[in-house]
Amino acid sequence: MTSSQRATLRSLAMTMQPTTHVGKNGISETLIKQIDEQLESRELIKIAVLQNSEFSAKEIAEELAQNAKAEVVQVMGSKITLYRVSKKSGIKHLL
Repeated sequence: MTSSQRATLRSLAMTMQPTTHVGKNGISETLIKQIDEQLESRELIKIAVLQNSEFSAKEIAEELAQNAKAEVVQVMGSKITLYRVSKKSGIKHLL
């Protein structure tokens, strides 16, 4: 992903609300499946890491990106933005 593509995705994500929250239970198979489905339908998602989480937002971002085969657009404070090109037909692709 180029820096201009990343900047475009960051600007799109600014107005988004988090669709998923990661808390004290951390990363589970259910969470990964949920994120995978969201990425397939939206391509760009925002995730909030709650204060009671054992891990930092950066650690969670790397783990989720690896498991969901996505790219980390940014980690800002406790918010994570992930992107993955959807294989679905009929949706408007962001990049």
